[in-house]
Amino acid sequence: MTKYQRIVLASRPRGVVVPENFRLEEIDVPALAEGQLLVRNHYLSLDPYMRGRMSDAKSYAAPQPLEQTMIGGTVGEVVESRHPGFAAGEFVAGMFGWAEMGVSDGEGLRKVDTAAIPAAAHLGAVGMPGMTAWYGMHEILRPRLGETVVVSAASGAVGSAVGQLARLAGCRAVGIAGGKAKCDYVVNELGFDACVDYKAGNLKADLAAATPNGIDAIFENVGGDVFDTALGRTNAFARVALCGLLAGYTGAEIPIRNAKKLLLNRITLRGFIVTEHMDMWPQGLSEMGRLVASGQLKYRESVSQGLASAPQALIGLLQGLNFGKQLVKLIE
Repeated sequence: MTKYQRIVLASRPRGVVVPENFRLEEIDVPALAEGQLLVRNHYLSLDPYMRGRMSDAKSYAAPQPLEQTMIGGTVGEVVESRHPGFAAGEFVAGMFGWAEMGVSDGEGLRKVDTAAIPAAAHLGAVGMPGMTAWYGMHEILRPRLGETVVVSAASGAVGSAVGQLARLAGCRAVGIAGGKAKCDYVVNELGFDACVDYKAGNLKADLAAATPNGIDAIFENVGGDVFDTALGRTNAFARVALCGLLAGYTGAEIPIRNAKKLLLNRITLRGFIVTEHMDMWPQGLSEMGRLVASGQLKYRESVSQGLASAPQALIGLLQGLNFGKQLVKLIE
């Protein structure tokens, strides 16, 4: 290959993301300098955090620059190397973004074993989403035997792992998801004890029925009414791992109407960004890898084909249309 495709951020969204915010380009494959390697990306990860990075508002990380390759995690094969630590044929996970290829000096790359675990899983259950679930559960929620753990966006890449980790810890795992099909999957395939369909229009009563002994821990991915309703069911000294606020990704305000529960129930709430805890990644990914390889932790993927499909796939993800981990396959 002498050329490859990439997608750049052409404009910042005003409210919802639209395809016109992106532009597909073709550029030359660069020549490698000493100490560099060239990677042919096989899969691109699409994640909710991308919406926040598309904004230029002050946040925990710098905004995605305009006219530059859109940020994103990738897994792919080293096709050429002038780096002593990497050889052609090895697979690596990195942050090459929305691009078919990428050049690196090795910084930030991690080698991945695709023999026991499929390449794509290193962007999901054994990648950043899995690590997010592991960190939130083990370092923030720290659930105890018999407690009730509630997770929103339960059929997604992070939420599905959270519920399974809760079950492995001997807890009652209750998911909240949108639609009967997702709830059926969460219970019947992933082994959650219950799942509440927030689209059914009876969230408060259904969550109460699913959590007869109240809620001891919340892993929050959505915010809004979903989070408010869960707060209303909390027990004393409940813990909240605040991972995402999908309800506010368009810029809408997301007030907490049940804020008084934070005081009355002496709740510990902690927001976290998993990439700020890279020292924990080797342990977390090792444990998640063992669970996936042994079949103890299951996952599901939504895969769109070709780089050009990425904008629409991200838009669908932000609307909750994906089922499991959203990926883009970049090779035939």
